[in-house]
Amino acid sequence: MKVAVVGATGMVGRTMIKVLEERNFPVTQLIPAASERSVGKEITFNGKPVKVVSVADAVAAKPVFAIFSAGAATSKDWAPAFAENGTVVIDNSSAWRMEKNVPLVVPEINSHAIKKGDRIIANPNCSTIQMVMALAPLHRKYRIKRLVIATYQSVTGTGVKAVKQMENERAGIRGEMAYKYQIDMNCFPHGGTFQPDGYTTEEQKLIDETRKILEDQTIMVTATVVRIPVVGGHSEAVNVEFENEFDIDEVRSLIGSFPGVVVYDNPDEFKYPMPILSHNRDEVFVGRIRRDLSREKCLNLWIVSDNIRKGAATNAVQIAEYMADKKLY
Repeated sequence: MKVAVVGATGMVGRTMIKVLEERNFPVTQLIPAASERSVGKEITFNGKPVKVVSVADAVAAKPVFAIFSAGAATSKDWAPAFAENGTVVIDNSSAWRMEKNVPLVVPEINSHAIKKGDRIIANPNCSTIQMVMALAPLHRKYRIKRLVIATYQSVTGTGVKAVKQMENERAGIRGEMAYKYQIDMNCFPHGGTFQPDGYTTEEQKLIDETRKILEDQTIMVTATVVRIPVVGGHSEAVNVEFENEFDIDEVRSLIGSFPGVVVYDNPDEFKYPMPILSHNRDEVFVGRIRRDLSREKCLNLWIVSDNIRKGAATNAVQIAEYMADKKLY
């Protein structure tokens, strides 16, 4: 089938193409699309060169799927055009996530939200995806009452410009700044833009998207997003308060048996999840699993995953796989 990747020359777009190859998605024709300045460039797919086209040309090609990673503005402008042409759009931006009639999907958790005829499917925020992968089986068993989250996010979440800034700083080179401050040998509690209530847009995504994916608007959520000088994945310290009492061994079993999640937790051998472990992998790693001794029915978790793969590209391709398998396109 024809598949378009919009934003094909960006960090996530290139990874989407790589994941399509790795997972042997049945692509008969890849249509890489990007901004006008990238039109005519070549990317490689399954060992063959493919020319980048304009987004308008990609719409005209009528692909079955168009997987977007080109920012919210591009998605708002172009996703409806693809959808009106019969294409299923899987969008990695924030543009459609909280729209009432747009499914926000992590396939292992809520693929049932996708119905035949849906033409825009939203891919959640990277930090949300890895967290709900660990939390979904626990919510089903014990019901989550409240989440207190601190994320420690890779510069790759900001994009190529941020990675280059960090590399330049490490090399002592003055270059273009993606952030207001130096990121190498530094961290700052700022992801996205600040809202009037003092929270950032990245923190708000963790609040709103978690409730939508887990299909429970009663979950209380508070979050702090921190950018750190790391590539390879986002890390999260999550404190979970449940409605019901839990058994710690059962918690480990529920998390470890959930598809795509690995319990990596042996303090005696200094085994705990780290971005260097998750880099270029699709699994969500969970460790430091322990009861919160300061409060009843509370649990602490440390969750790490590659934000470019499961947090973006792989999840999007998995959505396409599910829809192709169920013939929902």
